[in-house]
Parts: sequence; structure tokens; C-alpha cells
Amino acid sequence: MDAPQEDRGWVAPERTPELTAALAAARRWRADLATRPIPATQPVGAGRARLPESLPEQGMPAVDVVEPGLLTIGSPRFFGWVMGGTLPAALGADWLVSAWDQNAGMRDATPGVVAVEEVAGQWLLEALDLPSSSAVGFVTGCTTANLAGLAAARDALLAARGWDVATQGVQGAPRLQVLVGAERHGSVDLALLCLGLGAPTPVAADAQGRMDPDALRAALGQDDAPMVVCAQAGNIHSGGFDPFAPICAAAHDAGAWVHVDGAFGLWAAASPALSHLVVGLADADSWATDAHKTLSTPYDSGVAVVRDAGALRRAFGHSADYLLHSQEPDPHELVPEMSRRARRVPVWAALRSLGRSGLVDLVDRLVRSARGLAMGLAEVPGLTVLNDVVYTQVTVAAVDDETTLAVLARLHEDGLVHPSASRWHDRAVMRFSVSGYTTDDVAVAQTIRTVWEAVEAVTVGEG
Repeated sequence: MDAPQEDRGWVAPERTPELTAALAAARRWRADLATRPIPATQPVGAGRARLPESLPEQGMPAVDVVEPGLLTIGSPRFFGWVMGGTLPAALGADWLVSAWDQNAGMRDATPGVVAVEEVAGQWLLEALDLPSSSAVGFVTGCTTANLAGLAAARDALLAARGWDVATQGVQGAPRLQVLVGAERHGSVDLALLCLGLGAPTPVAADAQGRMDPDALRAALGQDDAPMVVCAQAGNIHSGGFDPFAPICAAAHDAGAWVHVDGAFGLWAAASPALSHLVVGLADADSWATDAHKTLSTPYDSGVAVVRDAGALRRAFGHSADYLLHSQEPDPHELVPEMSRRARRVPVWAALRSLGRSGLVDLVDRLVRSARGLAMGLAEVPGLTVLNDVVYTQVTVAAVDDETTLAVLARLHEDGLVHPSASRWHDRAVMRFSVSGYTTDDVAVAQTIRTVWEAVEAVTVGEG
């Protein structure tokens, strides 16, 4: 006789109120992403005031969801930082990853999710036209992906000088010089700090933030130290891409390792229409990107790719008597984590749901929307688009910093359109990062109209 359902692990919905409430809240949250005001309507302090100050003595169902304090990142008119929405297939896969609760560090312990993850890695290399034999490590985000790629670089370069980081550490090691573009992202500096490599040496960049190859060649010839060159795919303000072909040629001639920070820009390699931006990209030695940006998977999902698979494994390979030992590298030997959720599964689901043509269309639509947005904003009296819109970033400013910040404040107060504030070329700017897969022509038109009205309100008020 079959055992009762509850004895086989099945639990009736009425006995899992947290899961029932979470599903209802998720459906409610996603149902009106396109129309809900974007900013959080409740500050941290107000949200905390609704919660118990001390740990309750007795447990109770955790069914409350504090939505007023949430930012509507999935809105088609959210352009803050570089954040997009989540594809339904990737979200569903992420729910299953949590339900399965697999530690995806050892291939022979959890072969189901590891198999899916490894296919996801192969698909990613194919989609981005990166060397097929590269190692792929899935981490929390591009900061950690940069750390992974740079750790492989550090260990490989020092090993070539007779220094084994695994046994000797970094104290007393030959000095390693890191050359970066003057407008690199701060995550590169943070990764270098964590690796004990200190501050990098900046190389001049042009008006769009792209590293100057001639300045790089001059810098490469000044030192006999082992060197890493950090190039960039997608400047945070302009969306500009470093000229990879001359950078890689000059760096490799000098014996340097080339690492590419491509948090959102690496995905340009998936589009034939954008191939001119990534000429020479595949000549680098390591790459870092985020799947939770352009690919639209849930947070957190970063990707580290290293051409020399052995270099990545040597940087993070470790074992213990109690672990399983596979004939092939285990996933935990390619990243800084021994324990992690199966975060590649949502990447697989996103790529599987899109297919190659869908991924190309996703990237191209983001770029097309950014260009349409830039064209419309350029027509707004008193606004100037400051960058060449080659990818998904649109950076604009008003006649002075005060007006720019006033327009931005007006937009955030209205809540329909959400760019983010920054400073670029020593002036206050509004940065529109077109990263949401739901952003379409309607959202672009609404954004242009809303910004126009905000500029008019501010300038008329000043007059």
C-alpha cells in the first residue's frame, strides 16, 4: 500500500503558508511592473519600524512582504545604474534552484545541476565567441568575476617568474604591475585590493573613456615587472569599448596578460550588428561579465572566463579528505566559494528560452532603444547628450549642475522614469542605462515626454 502523501514528503498548501504567500506576492509584484511608480516609497527606517526589534521568542509563519521599500527595477522605464528585469524562464529556474537547494560545488554529488551548469557555460562561450576550451566559473557578480580572472593572471605571471603563490603567498613576491584605463570601473580596483596587488597604474583614455593604445604601449615599455592589462567592454557612462585588437597585440608583445571587464558590455559579442565594437575581444586571456545585467537573470549571477583553464583551477583549486574527488575539475575549484547555489541553472534557462536569435534580438533591442532615447532627449531644449551612443548607455546633462540635479530630483519624485545620478567629465549628469528587456518603443516615448516635462517644470520655475 502506498504511504500517505504527507509521509512521502508532500505537504498540503495550507500547511506551507509562507510558500503560498510568496507565490501570490511574486505574481502581484510582476503583474504591474509597467505601471507601478519606480522609487521605493518607504525608507529603511520606516520598514524597520514595522518589524520586531528583538528576535521573537516563538516562531510564526513568515508571510509578510514589505513591498513599499522595494525599487521597481523591472519597470520598462527604469534606467538606474546598470540593472534590468528578470526573464520569466530565468525566474522560474531560480525558484527551482532554491526549492532543490543543491550545493553545486561537487559534480559527483549533484550531477543533475552540474550537467545543466556546464552546458550553460558552453553555450555562453559559443554565444560570446570566446575560446571553447576556456574555463567558466559562476560567481556572485562581476566584481568577483574580475577577482577570479585577475587571480588566475596573478598566479600564472608569478609562476613564470618562479614564484608559487599557493605555497609562498604574495608577501615578498615579485611586484606585479596592473595597467588600467583611466575610466575603468571601480570593481577592478576592489578586486586588485582583495588580491593584494594594490592600486593599478592608469593609462590615458579618450573623451569616451576608451583606453589609448599608444599610451598603453608607452606604459608597457617602462617596466620589467610582470604585467596585467585590464581592458573594458562598456564604459559606465558612454558605453564605449576599448580597442581590444591593438591593446591585446601590444600587451602580448610585452608578455602581459589581458583581462577584460565586461559587466554589461561583453554581451555585445553576441550580436553580429555590434561586431565592430568587439574586434580583438577574443584575443584576451580572461573575461568577466554579469548574467544579471544584459541576459536578465535574477541576482546574483556573475561569470568569470579564463582561456587557460588550468590557470583558473590553479588559482582556486583545493580539496579535503571529506570531499568527493572527480576525474574532472569540480565547480568549486574554479571559484572562490566551496559552497554555492546552482546559479548557472537560471543562465541555462535564459539562454534556452531565448535561443541564439532571441539573445541577438535582446541585445539589439536594448541598443536600439538607447539610440532612440538619445535622439529624443537631444531634442529636449536645454539638454545635451554627452556620449556617442554605441551601446546601451545615454548620459545627458542640462546647462549647469544645479539644473541637472533639479531635473533628476523631479523625475525621481514623479516616479515614472528613473535614471541615476553621476559625475562625468567634472559635471553632474543623468545616466540612462537601457538594461531592461521590457523597454520598448512605448517606454522610450514615455521617457522622452516625461523628461521634457520635467525640464520644462524646472526651467519655468527658475524663470
